[in-house]
Amino acid sequence: MNPRRWLPLVLLLTATGLAFGMGWHRLLTFKAVGLNYEALSDFIGAHLVVALLLYVGAYVAVVALSLPGGLVMTVAGGLLFGWELAAPVTVLSATIGASIIFLVAKTSLGEPLAAKAGPWLGRLRAGFQENALSYLLFLRLVPLFPFFVVNLAPALLGVPFTTFAIATLLGIIPGTLAFSVAGSGLASVIEAQNRIYQDCLARAPASQEANCPYTVDVGALVTPELIAAFILLGLMALVPVAVKKWSKRNAEA
Repeated sequence: MNPRRWLPLVLLLTATGLAFGMGWHRLLTFKAVGLNYEALSDFIGAHLVVALLLYVGAYVAVVALSLPGGLVMTVAGGLLFGWELAAPVTVLSATIGASIIFLVAKTSLGEPLAAKAGPWLGRLRAGFQENALSYLLFLRLVPLFPFFVVNLAPALLGVPFTTFAIATLLGIIPGTLAFSVAGSGLASVIEAQNRIYQDCLARAPASQEANCPYTVDVGALVTPELIAAFILLGLMALVPVAVKKWSKRNAEA
């Protein structure tokens, strides 16, 4: 086996280990965004293009390295840039980051796995590839599957890159749009929380900073109704698969 095939995977894993080792993932919190909200807003107002490029680079890195915090970044994008600008930029950034993982996994793991695949795995790969676009749209639309898993699995199942990229681009639009719009309406919440936090710090000694929580419940944005809507969209993506199987069964009958 060609050792160079493993080089992209080694580099990606090394970068991921470095990011976690340096604690960069701990910066992906709403407390970090909120406490720097005014400074970030001023910078974006003065250097919009540079700020967007930095946001794209950071988002691509978060997705490519499978760091936690994608939801926080999506909501923060809507907060800082407005949903009209943040949503398309976030979709593009997430698709690029996901594509990096997919290509690395496909090159380092997918092709060797295909060469050694037994009959069972071969049938699984063939079945998935036959309806890859519908299956991937379902996995992207339903927010119950970890994003990085949906990046890896298609690579191991032999899905073509074009199909993966299209399904990712289209499948993440509803969720990205929803959370970007939610983020764009959080400015007053962030400003109020900053005042509460600073007032608490002013009353508490520095050693008791832990007694001043900074609370922006991003999880509250993921409501049961929103999840149900995404699941419904995901099921709609599977309609072509059901129709194809039904037609095939009738033809055989």
